[in-house]
Amino acid sequence: MANRIVLNEISYHGAGAVAEIANEVKSRGFRKAFLCSDPDLLKFGVTSKVTKILEENDLAYEIYSEIKPNPTVENVQNGVAAYKASGSDYIIAVGGGSSMDTAKAIGIIVKNPEFSDVLSLEGVAPTKNPSVPILAVPTTAGTAAEVTINYVITDEEKNRKMVCVDTHDIPAVAFIDPDMMSTMPKSLTAATGMDALTHAIEGFITKAAWEMTDMFHLKAIEIISQSLRKAVVNDPEGREGMALGQYIAGMGFSNVGLGIVHSMAHPLGALYDTPHGIANAIILPTVMEYNAPATGDKFRYIAAAMGVPGTESMTEEEYRKAAVDAVRKLAEDVGIPKDLKEIVKPEDVQFLAESAYADACRPGNPRETSVEEIAELYRSLL
Repeated sequence: MANRIVLNEISYHGAGAVAEIANEVKSRGFRKAFLCSDPDLLKFGVTSKVTKILEENDLAYEIYSEIKPNPTVENVQNGVAAYKASGSDYIIAVGGGSSMDTAKAIGIIVKNPEFSDVLSLEGVAPTKNPSVPILAVPTTAGTAAEVTINYVITDEEKNRKMVCVDTHDIPAVAFIDPDMMSTMPKSLTAATGMDALTHAIEGFITKAAWEMTDMFHLKAIEIISQSLRKAVVNDPEGREGMALGQYIAGMGFSNVGLGIVHSMAHPLGALYDTPHGIANAIILPTVMEYNAPATGDKFRYIAAAMGVPGTESMTEEEYRKAAVDAVRKLAEDVGIPKDLKEIVKPEDVQFLAESAYADACRPGNPRETSVEEIAELYRSLL
């Protein structure tokens, strides 16, 4: 069996990386940008760091900001109409996962109009044409949407998130600039950082994992574990580490998939609008314990990457517990809630479990599961 790796054509890393946008636009001969960014980033002047570069270089653009934290089918369809009316020939996505996911869906539908209902993009859609070219500028250190072939859109009618997987949607160029992330508040820094850690851990233990993605994921776990606490207090070194760590995690999981932490987190976002990173962070340690019997010796390497000493002499039970404890401690240190009591209504557990089991991330989980077992995992967190 051949293992596939899909990455950006080009990516720029480090403080000031966004300055390269002008050179990329000019070298590609683009005429006008359709700039996707959410209202808060516009309000607080984050998006202006990019528009200033465009203006200084006489590069035309039009802003689309009809983007929700969990973008909807309607957001995408309105965006497609706005793109067509704008006369643009490429997209710049500035923001976190919401802006990136909206941009990806718009770019795919513009070039593959037979999927204009959006719903038919769920799963692995048989699109034939690459997206409108996307330049991605992340403002959070977590989703890694700038380097993944995944995006998530909410179907509001059915209260569920649709995971879409398509090699045609990956941004052409990514600009990973920690300066673009410096205005994130502590809570968002913590949530998105724990999302990145979840990507790295789930990607490392998923069924499709192999040597190259293991390399990415273990390094990401190490960098994130060393950087997240610093990033939460806005230390520049921590910001730079998280910018890199989350991207490396994206390089891996985009190519091998995830597991039921994400499957369980997606319905919480759809039903309660729970921030994705918070949901992942709360669920991760519990699901790690559940998955441990199906992970071989991989928890030994997770624990070591998170800085746990003496893992080489630990028993299987000891290093598995050490890995879970290290994740719990990091989540606690950055202020993540310990359970779902304030989020989940007990009467919704069955619906949540059924939605999680149907989620596109579930088949990658290292341990076979069921609706009933997922329901018990939710209940254990109440």
